Parts: sequence; structure tokens; C-alpha cells
Amino acid sequence: MLDGQRSGCPINAAIEVLGDRWTMIVLRDVMFGDRRHFRRLQSQSEEGIASNILADRLRTLVEEGLLTRDDVKRGQRATYSLTESAIQLVPVMAHLAAWGLRHRPTTRELRVRAELLESGGPELWEDFMDELRERHLGVPRPDCDRPTATERLAAAYEAALAEGSGARSDTA
Repeated sequence: MLDGQRSGCPINAAIEVLGDRWTMIVLRDVMFGDRRHFRRLQSQSEEGIASNILADRLRTLVEEGLLTRDDVKRGQRATYSLTESAIQLVPVMAHLAAWGLRHRPTTRELRVRAELLESGGPELWEDFMDELRERHLGVPRPDCDRPTATERLAAAYEAALAEGSGARSDTA
């Protein structure tokens, strides 16, 4: 066996790290919500993650190399940052969201960014990954003359909120 994995299958290897109920939600919130501190991750969780579960998932994500945690002195807030391997999950997140759009009931304000990610495709995903690299890894983002992916996602979300539709939407 490889490092305690059930098998050497790549799908199994990914599921063993990402396949529990909360891990992808925590990564989503760091990635798309820029929630990088424990309190913010817990207090702004749409799904209501418990503190012990959040602490466990953050520890696991650090151990697995998907997040880093800065060293802080007692009483200071630790900041979590995405690693390159976590940033490379953006296309996976986009595909998961697209599947959810088609096959699960969602709300308009929470589905709009997924719709933009799907319609924007790999170009938008790469732009977003470049932004994440800049924010989390300190790698300068390539200059471009279009709005950032974050600006486009935020504008889509704000427009959906302005429409005031909080009703659940049927699958597309």
C-alpha cells in the first residue's frame, strides 16, 4: 500500500484526501470566499460547520499539503493559504459546481458564480488560479486588460442578490 491508502488508484488517492463531507467546503470557502482565518471560516459558513470539525479539516488539509498555516504567537490569528496543489483544484471545483447546477436544486445567489465558472471555462479558471497564486503564494499575476476573475465572480453574485431571488431553483 502507498502511505496508508487503500489502493494505488488515483481516484481513490484523491477521494481519501478530499472525499469527506466538509473538506471541499472548507477549500471552497478559502478559494472563493477568501476566508483565511478560523473564525471567519466558521462564522461565515453557509452550511454551519462545527468548530471541532473545522479544526480537524484545517489540520488535515495542512498535513496533506493543500493548505499552509502561518506560525503565529499565542493570541494571534493564524492565516491559512492555499498551496499550488489546492489551487489546481479550481477546474475540479468548476466541474463539481456544473454538475450540481444540472442535477441538484440550488439558490440563484449561490448558483450564479458556478454558472459563470462553467460559461467562462478554462480561460476564467486560469485567470482565477493566477489570482489565487498571487494572493496565497506571492506569485505576481500576469498583466491583462480585462476585469479579474474575482471581480467577474463578485459582480455576478451582486447582480443575483440585486434580483432578490432567494427561491430555490429547479435543476437546469
